[in-house]
This record gives sequence, structure tokens and C-alpha cells, in this order.
Amino acid sequence: MSDERHRTGTDTGTGTDTGTGTGTGPPAAPAGPRPEPIRFFGTTWVHHDDGYRGRRAAVSAGSLALVVVTCLVLGFAYEGLRLAAMGGFVPVLVVVMFAVCTALAFGHTWGGYLKRPDPDRHASLRGLLAIGFLGSLLAYFFRSLTEAPGEGLHREEYEKARAQYERRTARRTGNPSRRRRP
Repeated sequence: MSDERHRTGTDTGTGTDTGTGTGTGPPAAPAGPRPEPIRFFGTTWVHHDDGYRGRRAAVSAGSLALVVVTCLVLGFAYEGLRLAAMGGFVPVLVVVMFAVCTALAFGHTWGGYLKRPDPDRHASLRGLLAIGFLGSLLAYFFRSLTEAPGEGLHREEYEKARAQYERRTARRTGNPSRRRRP
């Protein structure tokens, strides 16, 4: 019975409109481009409503907690290498590898908040970003202190789309068939 209700928009038991059809349902969405949702924030970044500040605080605290846990795990891994008596070269190589990958991942993630990343480049850097995930977490933490990560890029694209939509709809005022011909 619930499947029938969702398909037709009416409750088969009572025959009343459930608001999913063309009856008296929720108001229609505003015309024009819609903002792209951001992970953990949805579209609250547009007007900074519905707990936006709380979400930013939670995301900051969560990413910082993940950074701390990651550092502890990497510390245990380093101790394991040291206890295995691999020599002086291998632990130094591992530390340098993680440091370089973390720095590159930080730069790539931070740059992704300023402009859309190239999908091909992102795919080719996937392994490096996986190794340097600590840098991505740090970039996410620092960005969430000032705004939702990616908000500036999304806001710029959304405002450009809104302006373009306004220009297009402003030109279409009136009925073209009623225009006077010179």
C-alpha cells in the first residue's frame, strides 16, 4: 500500500492527496540554478543557516581528532620499524616519504578549495594522496576554521550561475508576439 501511495501521490486507503503529486503539496523550489551541496554541510553554506556554525565546529574538531589519531598510528608504525632493527636508512626513508606525500597532499587539497581539480591529474595522484592523507586532513581542518571546505569555490560558481540566470530571464520579459514591428 505504501508503494502505491508513493507512485500515484494519493493514499489508496483514503483517496486523499499525500502531497507527492500535483495537488496541494510543498511549495515549488525557486526557479534558477540550485547550489551544489557540500559534504557535511549540504546547502547550509548558502545562507549560513540550519546549524552551519555548529557543523563547522564539529568538522574542525573531527578532522583535528583524526589528525591526532593518525599521528599516533604513524608513531606506532615508526616504533615497529625501529624495533625491527631495519637499520638507520629505512626509518628515515619512511619518514621522508610520509613528509613529502603529506606536503603534496596538503597542497593538492588546499588548491582544490580554490579551483576545480583536473580529474586526470587527481586520478594520477590518487596513490600519493592516499599515502599523504594526513596532509588532506590538515588542509580540511585549516579550511574549516574559516569556511566550509570548498565553500568559496562553490559560492563563486553559484553566484556566477545566478547572475547568468538573471541576465537570461531579464531579457525574456513580455510576450514576444505582442511586440510592435517597425
